[in-house]
Amino acid sequence: MFHVSHLVIVGGGFSGTLLAINLLRYGTMRVTLVERRPERLGKGVAFGSALPDHMLNVRAGNMSAFPDQPGHFAQWLAETSGGSDASFATRATYGRYLSALLDKTRAEAGDRLDVIDDAAVDIRMTGDGCVVELASGQMLTADAVALAPGNLPPHDLPPFRDKTPPLYVSEPWGADIAEGLTPSDKILLLGTGLTAVDCAQTLDSAGFRGSILALSRRGLVPHSHAPATPFPALRERPAAHCAGLVRTIRQRADAVGWRRAVDELRPFTQDIWRATSPVERARFLRHARPYWDVHRHRIAPQVAERIAAMQASGRLRIAAGRIIGAQDAGEGLIVQWRPRGSEQVQDIRVARVVNCTGPLADLGRADDVLLRRLADRGAIRPDALAIGIDTNRQGHAIARDGSAQERLLVVGPMTRGAHWEIVAVPDIRRHSWDMARALTGAQWVEAEGL
Repeated sequence: MFHVSHLVIVGGGFSGTLLAINLLRYGTMRVTLVERRPERLGKGVAFGSALPDHMLNVRAGNMSAFPDQPGHFAQWLAETSGGSDASFATRATYGRYLSALLDKTRAEAGDRLDVIDDAAVDIRMTGDGCVVELASGQMLTADAVALAPGNLPPHDLPPFRDKTPPLYVSEPWGADIAEGLTPSDKILLLGTGLTAVDCAQTLDSAGFRGSILALSRRGLVPHSHAPATPFPALRERPAAHCAGLVRTIRQRADAVGWRRAVDELRPFTQDIWRATSPVERARFLRHARPYWDVHRHRIAPQVAERIAAMQASGRLRIAAGRIIGAQDAGEGLIVQWRPRGSEQVQDIRVARVVNCTGPLADLGRADDVLLRRLADRGAIRPDALAIGIDTNRQGHAIARDGSAQERLLVVGPMTRGAHWEIVAVPDIRRHSWDMARALTGAQWVEAEGL
């Protein structure tokens, strides 16, 4: 590994900020953090646009920003708002925690950290480094660059590609999706996962008393967390193939409960993913991913109770089906959809459609200027399953010709192809920590149990 004295991080959301903080905690290099949306600096989409009642999906005890200080967030929460390890804090609170960490780092790092409010539009490799071109025309030279694009906006389903606000909201994060609605209106949420749960809460908090239909192919909703109790953890990595893994989870679920059976896989999940064949990975994504997601990425109990109350009152309906088409109809849309298991197409007239399909992962569909230029030039490529940017285990981008780009790294959710479990805070913090350790050559003592 060559010596890095100056690293540019493109993307100042959660992943990029944690990488910068870890580099400055333990290394001596200079870091430049480039973020085009200053309001999301240090927080990203998940924590930068969260409303006051949006809650974390993980207890405070496992939300530390640092693998070597597992109780860091819980202690901060207790000192600032009286929370505990078992608390489900709001995402806005977690955003303040991240901002405080960045502010502290900036104060301590001095001129070793430069934060630039601008967009990176191109990266060129030179003989001994990189040149980053910004939208303003400024050029940054560095020894290496780390891409931290975070979660990309969802792609539009074909029937809605020509639809515009307020009838169609393509990116729900930060948008006022309840503006202008009346109690007689109907809303269609495209998706039934975590984003749809957030949007249902947003509409409820805004006082919307109309009806909501949340629609996905399988109609699956994230399950709720339950009280955490100690249990004997799984000691050996289970089989990597799908059938064997499902069998292990079912057997463990009978012994310790399904939540524990899923949670105890966390130390092994990335290794299981790497050990599986491309065929097995594709089979998992095609058949098992929706079920894994709703069991693995659960919601706080109070959120689950709120969603259940909205369903019980008839204000929220969860359905399984497929969108067939959509036409303008005065001040609304008429959407055709076919319920799962039925051949009959139904019409629903709605005042608004909100895209809750979740973050985009397919690099081929991304419209980000920087990623498109890098992909078109062959500096980066999609991974084999089109769920992110192709990287090796160390985070180096893989070029179109299959070579590892030693000076171009990728951190965060867009490395799904290499790691799979890389969207939650516990996984991203470890990923950024490991990358910082490799870049600085630091030898750090890990906390027991990590």
